[in-house]
Amino acid sequence: MEASAIAAMASSNALAQVQQEASVEVLRKALDIQGESAMQLLQAIPRPPAPAVGSTAGGIVDTWA
Repeated sequence: MEASAIAAMASSNALAQVQQEASVEVLRKALDIQGESAMQLLQAIPRPPAPAVGSTAGGIVDTWA
């Protein structure tokens, strides 16, 4: 194998590694953004009302269960 062919393969491998690392970083950033969006959606869910104290059975329908 010629030295120029070996150098070209090494350069190609280095470029592929850099591209792969960049892809992983972009994926990590996308997952972070999705996680933040999910947390914001969960925080936006309204809290169920507190049950009435001393209520009788059948007086309140629990739709959150």
